[in-house]
Order: sequence, then structure tokens, then C-alpha cells
Amino acid sequence: MSNPLQIAVFASLLLISVPAHSQDDPASAPDTMEARVQACTICHGEKGKGTNDVYFPRLAGKPAGYLYNQLLAFRTGRRHYPPMNYLLEFLPETYLKEMAEYFAEQRPTSPVGGAPEASQEILALGKDLVNHGDSARSIPACASCHGPSLTGMEPAIPGLLGLRPAYVSAQLGAWRYGTRTAKAPDCMQIVAGHLTEDDVKAVAAWLSSLPAPPNATPAPKGTFTLPFDCGSQAN
Repeated sequence: MSNPLQIAVFASLLLISVPAHSQDDPASAPDTMEARVQACTICHGEKGKGTNDVYFPRLAGKPAGYLYNQLLAFRTGRRHYPPMNYLLEFLPETYLKEMAEYFAEQRPTSPVGGAPEASQEILALGKDLVNHGDSARSIPACASCHGPSLTGMEPAIPGLLGLRPAYVSAQLGAWRYGTRTAKAPDCMQIVAGHLTEDDVKAVAAWLSSLPAPPNATPAPKGTFTLPFDCGSQAN
């Protein structure tokens, strides 16, 4: 993905206006968002369902507000990953919203993950942090923001299931060290700042051990009250 020629080709696929399908030219591709985001499938899978690559997340079914916030963060440099930064640099916000809405509406089946390579002790710590947090260290439960079923909440809190432990660990680490940021108050950066390396490994291992739910649709806005203000929810 870091090859400059590949990136240029992917960017052109996102920007090209695909001719509309017509009877006169039955071989032409339809001018739809599905056709336009084919560049995304290389890393994120068909319809954003995810792939076997541990560092590229599933996009399908996540709240449109969350996906839009991430696309905007890559475009503005709040999130740092050169291929994504380059791909999105010149796309207008209206186009980013359309991309986000497309992936939010998709419901492909989830890839089957492997068993986590973690001890029972690590898994137990992860389960406790995910479900109960640690009030003594000002760590809220993951479930208090991402929901009891961990499928997220509209407009911009993502589900946490179906992600590989390496990806979860990388993102928590990025928040801890400030290489990933969000709108103030940046609640994830605050929470991640209280986590130790062992906490991160445990949370990532436990989340990756859970099966994808039959219905991964995010909860409607206001379904549950967050433990504190979060800038990403002001969408």
C-alpha cells in the first residue's frame, strides 16, 4: 500500500466520475458510490467487510458519523497513515460524507477471526476492563460508551467487535501517545492515557475473542448515557 504508483491509482479511482450505465454501452460501470469505492476494497474488503490483514479494520455497519469523522481526520492529519492521508487529501467533505454513509449501510458477513493468543489471566483482565472498567484509575468500562453489546451508538461511537487484536492495540497506543486525536474533548485519548501496556493487550485480546453479534447495528442516539462528554458525539 505504500507504493506511490498504487496510491495514485487508488486516488484516481475515487475521484473519477464513472460514466452511467446505458443500453448503448452495456459494458460501462454504473456511476454509483459502490463503483467509486472499489479502491477501498483492496485494504478493507468488499463492501468494507474486512480482510485477513490484521491492521485494516472492517468499515461495514459502523455509524456514518464515526466513519465521516475518521475520513476527515485522515484528510486533515489528525490521524497519521500516509496512504490514507494522500488518498483523501483533495476529496471534499460532501464526498467524504457520501462514502461514510455508503459503508454505514453495508451489512456483509464478518470474517471469521482466530482464537486470541493470550493467557487466561490476560483475558480475565480484558473482560473486566471492557465490562466494568477500573474506577480507581478513572477508566470507564468500554461498554459504558460502546454499549452493552459493544456494537456502538449513533451518531459516532463505533462497534468494537470483529477487529483484530493488533489493530485494537495499535489504535489504543496511537491515542495514548497522541498520534491519533479527535474533536475536543477527546474522550478516547483521555481514557487511553490511563491504560498501561498490559491493559491495552488485555482489552485487545478480550475484544478479539468475542464472536460477531447476529445484529451489529449501532444503538440509536441517546440509548445510553455516556460517563462524560465526548467531542466525537457532537456530530
